[in-house]
Amino acid sequence: MIRFGTGGWRAVIGDDFIKDNVYKVGQAVYEYLKRHNLLDQPLMIGYDRRFLSRQAAGWLAEVLAGNGLKIWAMKRSAPTPLTMHIVKTAGLHAGLEVTASHNPPEYNGIKFFTEEGRDASLEVTDELEEILDALRPEDIHAMPLEKAVNEDLIEYLKNPFNPFIDDILDQMNQKAIRDRGLRILLNPMHGAGVYPLMVIFYTTRCTVDLINEGLDAYFGGHMPAPEEDTLKDLTQRVVDEHYDLGIAVDGDGDRLGIIDRNGRYISANEILVMLYYYLHEYKGWKGPVVRNLATTHMLDAVAASFGETCYEVPVGFKYISAKIDETNAVLGGESSGGLTVRGHIHGKDSIYAASLFVEMISATGKSPSEFMDELEAKYGHYEMVESNLRFAPEQKDSINQLIMVEKQLPDFGRPIEKVNYEDGCKVYFADRSFIICRFSGTEPLLRIFAESNRRDTAQDYIERFKKFVGV
Repeated sequence: MIRFGTGGWRAVIGDDFIKDNVYKVGQAVYEYLKRHNLLDQPLMIGYDRRFLSRQAAGWLAEVLAGNGLKIWAMKRSAPTPLTMHIVKTAGLHAGLEVTASHNPPEYNGIKFFTEEGRDASLEVTDELEEILDALRPEDIHAMPLEKAVNEDLIEYLKNPFNPFIDDILDQMNQKAIRDRGLRILLNPMHGAGVYPLMVIFYTTRCTVDLINEGLDAYFGGHMPAPEEDTLKDLTQRVVDEHYDLGIAVDGDGDRLGIIDRNGRYISANEILVMLYYYLHEYKGWKGPVVRNLATTHMLDAVAASFGETCYEVPVGFKYISAKIDETNAVLGGESSGGLTVRGHIHGKDSIYAASLFVEMISATGKSPSEFMDELEAKYGHYEMVESNLRFAPEQKDSINQLIMVEKQLPDFGRPIEKVNYEDGCKVYFADRSFIICRFSGTEPLLRIFAESNRRDTAQDYIERFKKFVGV
C-alpha cells in the first residue's frame, strides 16, 4: 500500500518505489483533482537529484498527460521550495516534487502540494490513499512523454528559477552583505539547492567555494541531511581554510545546517532562535513565532521577552505554515532544520533561510557563535539530544499500546508538569525541559527528543525512555 506521511510518500527504490507505483500515484492525483473540479490549471512537476528522480517525474507526467491534464515541467533538477513557489505564485491548484528529502539514498518519494504551494493536509492525503487503494491496473492511463510534449500537454518552463531567486533577493539587505564580503564554503550535499544559492551569493558579492556539488546517487556515502555528524568535511575545511561560514543544505533544498568559522556546528534550533531574534529586534518584524512539538523551548523564552507568543503545533510543516497564517507569525520552524518566514512560501526553504542567515551575520557584524553566546547569556542554555531507534515491525503495535493507549510512562526522577498526546507522547517538566517520543512519518523509526539546560539530564531522559519501551 502507498501511504503518505508527514513528508509525502517515501519508499525504498526497487521494492515499492517502482514505475507501476509512481504511475498509480499519478493516476490518483488526477482522480483527486477531477473529483474536486481542479482540472482547469496546469500541474507543476519538479524533481531533485536522487537516483530515478528525473525518470519518475517523467512517469508522473506520462500518466497525468495521458489523462489530458496540462503539465508544467523543468529540464533540470529543482529544490522543493522552488516547486512550491511556482505553485503559489502562478495560482496553480497542485504540484508534485519527486524527492525523498533527507532520507537515505536507497529511498525516493513524492511530495504533493495543494493550492498556494502548501504541503497536502492529512484530509487530502487520506483521500488520496483511499483513491490509490481502489485503483485497478486498467484504470491507469499513460501517454509516451515525447507524444505528450508534441501535443503540448507538457510545457517545459523557461527560466523557472528567476522569480524565486528575485523574490528572495528583494527581501534581503543586499548592501549589508556586499559591505561585509563574507567567504563562504557551500555544501549542497550533492542536492538540488546549489544553483539558486550560488546565484544569490554571487549577486550579493560573497566569495563562495563548493564541496560535494556533483551528482552522486549515494550522496558521498553520507545521509543528505545537514547535521553535525554528516558535516565533518565541511567543518574541517572551514577551519583549515579560514572561511567565515560553512553552509549546508539537504538533498532537496529545504533543510539548513551552519558551521561557524571556529568549527562550531550551529544547530537548527539555534538557527531558529537567532533568526527570530534578528527579524524581531533588528528588522522590526513584530509578531509571534511557531515551532513544532520537538523544537527548542528557547523560542518560548525569547518570544515571552518580546511580549509575544510561541505557538506549538504537531510535527509536519503544514501545521507550522497554517499557524503562521492564522497568527501572522514572523517565523516558523522545526528542529530538523526547516523554516519559513511570513510572506514567503508555505513550506520549508533552506535557500531563503541561508540567505537570511548570511544577511544577519553581515548586518550585525557578529559571528554565529558570538550571536548565540549573547542570546544564551540573556535567556539561558538549552541542550537538545536526539535518538532515532529502529524497531522490528511487530514491535510498533506493542510500543503504541504501552505509550499511547495505556499512557504509561517511565520514572524520570522528577515531577511531571503535564503530558501531551497530540502527536506522540510529550512530557513537560517545570524547568522548561521536556522529552517527546513519536513514530517517524517517513521511516520505520522511533524518534526521541529531549531538551534540558544540561546535556546529561536530557540524555538521562532518553535512556530512561529507551529502557522503558525496550527498544
